[in-house]
Order: sequence, then C-alpha cells, then structure tokens
Amino acid sequence: MSNPKLHKWEKPLYEILRGVDAALESEFGNILPKHPSRPPHGATANPQNDGLFRVTANFTAGYGSQHGKGYTIDIDFVTLRDVDQAHRESVESRALQLIREGLVKKIPGRNLKIERDNRGWKIVGDLALD
Repeated sequence: MSNPKLHKWEKPLYEILRGVDAALESEFGNILPKHPSRPPHGATANPQNDGLFRVTANFTAGYGSQHGKGYTIDIDFVTLRDVDQAHRESVESRALQLIREGLVKKIPGRNLKIERDNRGWKIVGDLALD
C-alpha cells in the first residue's frame, strides 16, 4: 500500500523523467549500441526497461549529504561499451536541463532545484506532501 499524497507528488516527477528518457533516446540514442538484452526504445510500457538510457530518481533522507533530503538522479547508459567522458557530459547536461524545465512546468511553486551532491545530482527544495 502506498501513500496517496506521495503518489500524487511523485507522479509528475516520473512523467518528467519519462519525457527526459524519450528526449535522450531521440537525441543521443544512436551514439552507442544498447545492451543486447534490451528491447528497442518504446518497446515496453516503462522506458526504464528499454533503449539505451535509464533515467531515474529515488528519494533519500540525505544522511551524510550537504543538501539533506531529496531525490537522487541517475542517468544511466545501458550498454556493454565504455562511455567516454564527452558523451557522458553532453547527455547529462541535456538531461539536467530537461529535468529543470520539467520541474518548473509540472511541479511549480516548490522552489525545486538540482544541486550537485557528492558525485551525483539531487533534486532538493520543498518536498512536502500537502
């Protein structure tokens, strides 16, 4: 059983991430071969399970973090090849830009920001469920 307020809060976040995944597939999906066990982009109901990219966000209480609680962002390449730094940086930059735009559009008035947190990225700000 899940909290309906949590579901209401996270639903637009996951819609943003699905849109980011689709944009990355469209813009960068041919830079590397996807993992051989992955179906083509759009072949499954959940974009985390197909194509070259997997874009996710997971809540963390923020222990040991300078920013506290928030949603860590993972932008993964699902390939057997090594991903060079230039490709990684350009994909990450585009993904973060799209997530920022999506937060403003789909979750307005929460002062949500994306901050560097240790070696990754985190969505922080007003995460209240009301």
